[in-house]
Amino acid sequence: MTATEDTRLILPAAPPPAADQPRRRRGRITPYGLLLPAVIILLVALGYPIVWQLITSMQHFGLAQQFGKPADFVWFENYITLFSDPYTWVVVARSIVFCLVTAFVTVIIGVGMALLMNAVNRVVRIILQISLLLAWAMPVVAAMTVWNWLFDWRRGVVNYTLTSWGLDFQDHNWLQNPLSFFFVAMVIVTWMSVPFVAFSVYAGLTQVSTEVVEAAQMDGARGWQRLRYIILPIIRPVLGIVLLLQIIWDLRVFAQIKLLQDKGSIASETNLLGTYIYQLGVGSSDFAMASAVSVFVLVLTIALSWFYVRHLLKEDES
Repeated sequence: MTATEDTRLILPAAPPPAADQPRRRRGRITPYGLLLPAVIILLVALGYPIVWQLITSMQHFGLAQQFGKPADFVWFENYITLFSDPYTWVVVARSIVFCLVTAFVTVIIGVGMALLMNAVNRVVRIILQISLLLAWAMPVVAAMTVWNWLFDWRRGVVNYTLTSWGLDFQDHNWLQNPLSFFFVAMVIVTWMSVPFVAFSVYAGLTQVSTEVVEAAQMDGARGWQRLRYIILPIIRPVLGIVLLLQIIWDLRVFAQIKLLQDKGSIASETNLLGTYIYQLGVGSSDFAMASAVSVFVLVLTIALSWFYVRHLLKEDES
């Protein structure tokens, strides 16, 4: 190799023309500029209620505030009162247990429905999908009217059916006892949430390669083994996000519990966090304490979902 050729090889590449540099910089900034309006709207829409709740939770509302007097700041006094009240922790424990049990039951039944839709023929699958879609699309108040009639202690279909089977359920009030109350509430919430889980998991099942499942079947893997070692690991991200969403939704459940309480149950024995906030804010006009509970629910939701979110972030980094 000559000296001229060696010098030419080690020379650095010529820099791009000066006109191309602003164009490249503009190309990098343009996507962020297009996203900026949507981000601003999202921050305002989500940020304003949170900031308003934080400010309200540090104020004191009484009779004078109903006549226009500005609320006084008491800072963290509402939180101290809230966390020192034993009933608050009873409601929190009750809500966590209810949301976890209901979410896991919903996901299990939803996965079963998705597997059923994936296994049956096209006609049966369409019938199942239409039935699930109708249950999902039914308004909450309309659905609760039907469920209240089914569990009515005088003319309910459930009591009539169980009594006809020889069981002692004549004039049994399901909503009077807290355990049976939450059983009915779990049945209703699960019934309303199963379609979302079933459709989501079924969409994940369509991405499972049939060749892999058939190869496992040829190797002698049984149905349960194929489900456990092949199908479930493949759709695990879908199951994780569905379970996370169900926990968040079931922790904040309100309409079903409130409508069941209005049928004759004792609110203090059946309150969850949603109805407790409603009772404090609307029932007692204690908007500051209701805001404090709302902020606590937000923190509790983040705490329950943080482990899965951190797992997602680790997967993205790897």
